[in-house]
Amino acid sequence: MDYKVREAKVEDVPYVASIYNQGIEDRVATLETRLRDNTEMLEWLSSRGERYKVIVIEDRENIVRGWASINLFNSRCCYSGVGDLSIYIDRSIRGKGLGKILLSSVLKTAKKQEFHKLVLSTFESNEAGKSLYRALGFREVGTYENQGILDGKFINVTIMEKLI
Repeated sequence: MDYKVREAKVEDVPYVASIYNQGIEDRVATLETRLRDNTEMLEWLSSRGERYKVIVIEDRENIVRGWASINLFNSRCCYSGVGDLSIYIDRSIRGKGLGKILLSSVLKTAKKQEFHKLVLSTFESNEAGKSLYRALGFREVGTYENQGILDGKFINVTIMEKLI
């Protein structure tokens, strides 16, 4: 199947919210537990500023199947070249290579937006995610032990980075 990667539009918000909520429900990608509605996600998309892009991947029927965002890492100006990465793929199509296509596009976008580095946090147990990130040149920096609590259990979070 063919896929197209592009910058997110307001019309994509229902897809973005749905895919993010899958990530929350599946308990493999975020410590968040509260589902988001379209209004919240529209506000999130609209308030990002020009530099912090959201990229979507859609199939040939123009259905968004995943999204990634470059987020503010730290508001101090000395960190202006560092972006924080988020990426989510629709659960029905995970493991089919969309993450690699999407992440490759985000790296190009980050370079155009004059970031020199992307960082991300992933569950220590998320081997599929870590494998994807490694395949595109991210390296493990370390692991925060007991970084958060999800469903009453401590979760270790691995930090990864890529110089662009």
